[in-house]
Amino acid sequence: MKSLLLALGLALVCGAQAVHIPNKVEGLDIREVAGTWHSVAMAASDISLLDAESGPLRVNVEELRPTPQGDLEIILQKWENQKCVEKTILAQKTEDPAVFKVDSPAENKIFVLDTNYTNYLLFCVENTADPEHSLACQCLARTPQVDDGVMEKFNSAIKPLPMHIRLSFSPTQLEGPGAKVEAPEAGTGDRHST
Repeated sequence: MKSLLLALGLALVCGAQAVHIPNKVEGLDIREVAGTWHSVAMAASDISLLDAESGPLRVNVEELRPTPQGDLEIILQKWENQKCVEKTILAQKTEDPAVFKVDSPAENKIFVLDTNYTNYLLFCVENTADPEHSLACQCLARTPQVDDGVMEKFNSAIKPLPMHIRLSFSPTQLEGPGAKVEAPEAGTGDRHST
């Protein structure tokens, strides 16, 4: 009986844990992230978040605008009803300068993993309202052309995270409705874009 209670207790504790984000930017200067950005790669813990062009977290970030209050406006494009729609999301500051809270459409947290401010910014969005704490990450670049070093940083940042789908975009795909997702390579369990 004690073993059964212990197993049940462990299952409840393990099932309710949030995704652990191993690294965040220390001392993020929100003013330095202001400006134009391009989504060049995405990854997610749940295929449904990115698989279809209308996936809930399949968005193209276009601009980041810090507010005087320390919050962050995120201007993005999302595919809805057969067309690209511009949306603005307000990410509210928290005690940690690299973490923001978003209440629309569900309770989400945004974690800035890494940035050099001038070339790239890596971030993840965690849906904390979801019992499985789904996670999606993006690599943003100041220009559509991104060097291999930035992509290596993105791949290293998401490696310890539970990612099951990954999309990369070429400069020509950034101008269109988005990348296409292919079936996973045999034995990898991952899905990659063309």
